[in-house]
Amino acid sequence: MRKSRYQKGSVKKQRGRWVAAWWEGGSRRSRVIGLLKDMTKSEARTVVHRIVTEVNAKREQGQVWTFDAFVAAVYFPYYSRKWKASTRMNNVNRVSVHLVRGFEGRELSSFRRDELQDLLDRKAESLLFSVVDHLRWDLKQIFDMALAEGYVERNPALLLFTPKDAVKPERRVMTMKEVQTFFSVLALRERLIAKLAVIAGMRPGEIFALTWGRLTTTFADIRQRVYRGSVDTPKTDQSVRKAALSDGLLREIEMWKAFAPVVRDDAWVFPSERMTPLSKDNCWRRSMYPALSKAGLGWANFLVMRRTHASLMNALGVEGKLVADQLGHSLDVNQNVYTQSPVESRLEAVNRLEKSLLVM
Repeated sequence: MRKSRYQKGSVKKQRGRWVAAWWEGGSRRSRVIGLLKDMTKSEARTVVHRIVTEVNAKREQGQVWTFDAFVAAVYFPYYSRKWKASTRMNNVNRVSVHLVRGFEGRELSSFRRDELQDLLDRKAESLLFSVVDHLRWDLKQIFDMALAEGYVERNPALLLFTPKDAVKPERRVMTMKEVQTFFSVLALRERLIAKLAVIAGMRPGEIFALTWGRLTTTFADIRQRVYRGSVDTPKTDQSVRKAALSDGLLREIEMWKAFAPVVRDDAWVFPSERMTPLSKDNCWRRSMYPALSKAGLGWANFLVMRRTHASLMNALGVEGKLVADQLGHSLDVNQNVYTQSPVESRLEAVNRLEKSLLVM
């Protein structure tokens, strides 16, 4: 579909009427402008000229947005105000690589539903389901905003769906026996980090952001996290919580504390050599993965550890609300906005989990 930037439009006879036609917003437009008996062809062309002059003026004034320009100048700046740093980094990269790069120069109003669905179908051939699903949501949100701003007449992404053929990764979890092996092959520091993930259900960013002042005799007070070297607030409102610590975890924390170079309240529990928060990726790659790989558990990364916590707690019959609060996740708005479980209840639950691992 090609069109001149400075179009002239056209006029034709149709059923006794003059019909004007022109391009606007990437689409072919037409309108009856008069009757043949009342208007000469020259007069009809004059009307068409006025129409296309207004359209061309709008283009010159920047009122017709291309996809890439709109995303860069309107969408990213606005939504970046609500996105956390980590979310912003991921969203900007995903939209830029998978959407903007292929739609440069395309006017917002030129998109149609089927071509956007075709795009998702193609992406599903090489990307994971979660990524394609995010792209579907990105498109809907971008065009929702364009519609609200009056730059498109309808949202072509409103009815898009994530292709069912998109690859869904295997969500593996460790068995009780595998968890025991997992702990046994790790050194003191790495074992404590792993237990905070598997037994206490903490995210890696929360573990590496721990300071000694945030550890109590019953729980870890989670108020911050580390993401790619930057200290930030927790992922969600539910993530700000008191994660119960089992008796055995507390003993190992005391053992590790004896080796800590600094134990002030504001000192990192797991510092690097430069006394900054230890890097999750470095810890995994250099210290944990080599030992776990030899034991056949190299696949059990931090995501698997956290998923294992939820799965084993469920297998033990622990109430779902307690598990959700321990993990910092939500079950539904009713339970998580209006109902809170005391940390003492979850303390009993994590102690049950630890004891079940010790008796096998």
